[in-house]
Amino acid sequence: MAAAACLVLGAGLIGGAVTGSVLADDSDGPGARHGFAAAQDMWHSVPVDQLFPPTVQGGGAGPGGADRTWTRIAVAPDGGCGNAFDPLLRKVLAPVGCERLLRATYTDATQSHVTTVGLLFTKADAAAMASLARRFDRERLDRRTDLMPLPYAAKGTAAAGFGAGQRASWAISVLTDAPVVVYAVSGWADGRTVDTPQPAEDAMESGATTAPAQAGLGHEAQGLADRAERGLRKRAGTATEQPS
Repeated sequence: MAAAACLVLGAGLIGGAVTGSVLADDSDGPGARHGFAAAQDMWHSVPVDQLFPPTVQGGGAGPGGADRTWTRIAVAPDGGCGNAFDPLLRKVLAPVGCERLLRATYTDATQSHVTTVGLLFTKADAAAMASLARRFDRERLDRRTDLMPLPYAAKGTAAAGFGAGQRASWAISVLTDAPVVVYAVSGWADGRTVDTPQPAEDAMESGATTAPAQAGLGHEAQGLADRAERGLRKRAGTATEQPS
């Protein structure tokens, strides 16, 4: 497992891990910042291991309430959104802008599945984020296959063959209490092509019979997206900058 979980780190994220601010549990101390404002700087002030933990425990996150464990196998170099999204999704997200995009790819305990998790830190204020969230909800944009996020495929890992054609299930969430769009997209580690990808919400429904649903790939995408979102919210609410 250690060999399979080799880590590919971007220079910006290495810097964050070494010199970035640490997070204290005591949010009442001097300099404490909360919520939306705190989240704006997290892409460079929080160590990568806190945004994308090396191991993520998913208690009850699998089909039938089974437990899941995911291991991080790659972290993309932090940067802009230039080639990180298909053109149509890039257009939909354009109103909130792109300050920074952070991505990491995980594999499950059996190394059968791979999932990329993304944190898009936007340039938007709370009103713009709320507007985009309403549009996603009203038009069900999170269910459209032409708006699936792209995966991050890292050479020399189980995700080396994880390209656009291998996307099987996905989840995307526009936050309104932070300037962040959280997403995850999953597929098989063997690089098989997927003809009919399915949004995680549908793939997780009882009785779903598609290949992504039967393989639990909806649970993979939703489980990791949920945990990334919870971790971000927790840290934004308790972030206190201190010397590392």
